Amino acid sequence: MKKDMPTHEQKVYRIAQQLKRRKSTKPVSLKKKAVAHQVPKPGDKRYSDEKIDISDLNLILLIDREKQVCIAEPGVTFVDLVKATLKYDLVPTVVPELKTITIGGAVAGCSIESMSYKYGGFHDRCLEYEVITAKGEVLICTPDNENKLVFQMVHGTFGTLGIISKLTFRLVPAKKYVQVTYEKYNTLEEYKAAIWKHYQKKDVDFMDGIIHSPTLYVLSVANFVDQAPYTHSYDWTRVYYLSTKTRKMDYLKTADYFFRYDRGVTNVKPKSFLGRLLLGKVMNSSTELRLAEKLHTLIPPKMIPVTLDVFIPFSKASTFMEWYQQEVNFFPLWCVPYKAVRRYEWVSKEYWRKIKDELFLDLAIYGMKKKDGKDYYKVLEDGLMKIGGLKTLISTNYYTEPDFWRIWNKKNYESAKRRTDPDNIFRDLYTKTCKTSQGLD
Repeated sequence: MKKDMPTHEQKVYRIAQQLKRRKSTKPVSLKKKAVAHQVPKPGDKRYSDEKIDISDLNLILLIDREKQVCIAEPGVTFVDLVKATLKYDLVPTVVPELKTITIGGAVAGCSIESMSYKYGGFHDRCLEYEVITAKGEVLICTPDNENKLVFQMVHGTFGTLGIISKLTFRLVPAKKYVQVTYEKYNTLEEYKAAIWKHYQKKDVDFMDGIIHSPTLYVLSVANFVDQAPYTHSYDWTRVYYLSTKTRKMDYLKTADYFFRYDRGVTNVKPKSFLGRLLLGKVMNSSTELRLAEKLHTLIPPKMIPVTLDVFIPFSKASTFMEWYQQEVNFFPLWCVPYKAVRRYEWVSKEYWRKIKDELFLDLAIYGMKKKDGKDYYKVLEDGLMKIGGLKTLISTNYYTEPDFWRIWNKKNYESAKRRTDPDNIFRDLYTKTCKTSQGLD
């Protein structure tokens, strides 16, 4: 660290003082260095909020090789984190697919990826959070201290309970390369059987897939290896999800494996080979999001493609896919098996009573064009409610308030909220994700 750079404690003090000095109870939003990984919402009222500047909270503070633990500030991006931890032959247990997703964002939005079938979400491997409350108080939150409810509830609550200023989380051993095998199946039942087999045996390091169509299901299973006869990368002309159709096996450098979807999961741009050849090195998901953020007032809502993740209990996958083909019928889908490692406090008891599954499938719809005059966010929302599925809140949300709190745990949320943000300056979860984004609050 440069001598003239503020220490972590100095940065936290500055942020806390800004909050303490506020006289207003009007909502605030956070000014960050990294791009926000959300679906663009032209009418979002957060654009005009007073900003709390947390853009300098972006340092890795400690990597403990022996304990396999990292301590870092929330603005650290996964591309920088992986680069740093690989020097110690370690990586985070969950590395989201885009380079510029931050570790704070991964907790706020419950990020998962191809190790999630074993480890759950990134939040599931976190050990401690330092949280700055709306009153400028600094809390240390762990699973077993006096702030244990806050620790559990910050997951998936999109920054509405306070500012995570420091995270402590686990790492796992890694090797230099990753070998990927592409298993291909013609039916959903065969696909589910393969996923279940690997889930039970825990016989691979990574597992995700692409559902190209109702008759082509690709399961990408992978392992760390010490050596590779060749390597591919997918950061220029090659498109990863398309390659899964034809390749049987692949070798990638470990960092390249983690960010193989960085130019788009199934929504790669430019689409043409010539476009990728000319612009592929500068066009990626983060570039698109930055442009959307700058041009949010100019983007017609009808031009924004449908983008969301849906979480389906494994036992309901066939039911959902039958309904999905009739009502939506958009392919390809990204498929990530996800283990819910515990009955999370932020999900309602009513929801858990209906769902017995430990394993879920995250099915990601990226880049679907709006058609038929239907609002597919609402269509999917209604369909998921019927089978007990969930959708990520990064998308447009239409839940009524009673329906919303049938899924999310209102009692636990409000209890944590009273501790961290009694004046509601960070907004409540329903308002922020269902109303503010549509310009309704």
